[in-house]
Amino acid sequence: MSAANHLRNLLNNPGIITMPGCYDALSAKLIERAGFRGAFMGGFAVSAARIGMPDTGLISYNEMLDQGRNIAAAVSIPVIGDGDTGYGNALNVKRTVDGYAQAGLACVMIEDQLAPKRCGHTKGKQVVSREDAYVRLRAAVDAREEGADILIMARTDANATDGLDEALERCRAFMDLGVDITFLEAPRDQAEMARYCTEVPGPKMANMVEQGSSPFLTPPKLQEIGYKIAIYPVSLMLAGITAANRVLATLNDGHDTAANASFQELQDIVGFPDYYADEKKYAAE
Repeated sequence: MSAANHLRNLLNNPGIITMPGCYDALSAKLIERAGFRGAFMGGFAVSAARIGMPDTGLISYNEMLDQGRNIAAAVSIPVIGDGDTGYGNALNVKRTVDGYAQAGLACVMIEDQLAPKRCGHTKGKQVVSREDAYVRLRAAVDAREEGADILIMARTDANATDGLDEALERCRAFMDLGVDITFLEAPRDQAEMARYCTEVPGPKMANMVEQGSSPFLTPPKLQEIGYKIAIYPVSLMLAGITAANRVLATLNDGHDTAANASFQELQDIVGFPDYYADEKKYAAE
């Protein structure tokens, strides 16, 4: 089963799909190992992990594509990939969709921000006109219909710039264009979340960012409101920063390793046992 069909099946089955955020192959493996049914590769986390820079359009298409390819190859669960604004005009959007599909990602997210885009929970966002947004999504849907085996998620940041009514209008139009999932970024409260889930058809995604612009809710609560997917894009990264800072603060004096994962566990996660088994299998007689 392709990654896209795997995600389609999850969308058609009952229950909300919780997707922690991954930023490299190791974090994706940890998500799958913990039993989650999917993962989300966001531009914020990949920008931080790969180039150590903010999610302000600085990371390139090729860098995101390469990271997505490594992540998708490392796991069997479907991964949603952040395609930002599509990295250019409508033809660039089609190339982005094709590239993400070939990389093995299950879904690509295309947004309506003005390039260079910004993280949805930071300041300075601007969105393109409705017409320009629709052209992007029409190109993305065309790429899917022309053979790219991938789902299309349409994101709008218009709530922050033009208000909820405009954001809802865009989401409804995105569904009319044929996208598979919509994502209204940064609703301000549960009332806005509920209105979005009531007034827009189709599967909807919620973005849960610690200390972000939206209420930070549990997956059961989000399901009750009407969401189908709940992503937690930086939760693993924030936890990793805390753990790394703890170790770095004590490393010169010899830190306590009792709270850390074991070196054996790390070997298991990255696949040394399977490698050794294959090495023995193919050893010369």
